[in-house]
Amino acid sequence: MSQLSVLASRGRRPIAFALLGLAALGLSACANKDRPRADLAASQVTTIGVNSYLWRASLDALSFMPLLQADSSGGVIITDWYANPGNPGERMKVTVSILDRDLRADALRVAASRQVAQGAAWVDAPVQAATVQKLEEIILTRARDLRRSAFKD
Repeated sequence: MSQLSVLASRGRRPIAFALLGLAALGLSACANKDRPRADLAASQVTTIGVNSYLWRASLDALSFMPLLQADSSGGVIITDWYANPGNPGERMKVTVSILDRDLRADALRVAASRQVAQGAAWVDAPVQAATVQKLEEIILTRARDLRRSAFKD
């Protein structure tokens, strides 16, 4: 070997040892047993675009109505018109929007439309505010129950 190649190989050794030491130091940090555990019932969800508890609770609350559209990444659920068999002269349509990834009351918006039959036509009619509020309450209560049950498991 020439003197030049011996000097070059000697110059690389300290760099190689420094990199090896740095890698060992980084790996030793991974061996820490006190790592934070993942919160299985976290309020934020990343698998779909919105809070999964609100999403599931909304689908549960509207399960008796036919669905027109359900977009989990956009957080929108739109039902088709539903007529209660006990009152076939009236029908309802509901839109639920989930606006955030957090489980909060202001992350949920419910809108409802109501029509009544007049002869052979359906005519728009007002929806009582209490109806929309009650539906929001049902969804929020169900979402909180789902979250609590996730903590127990």
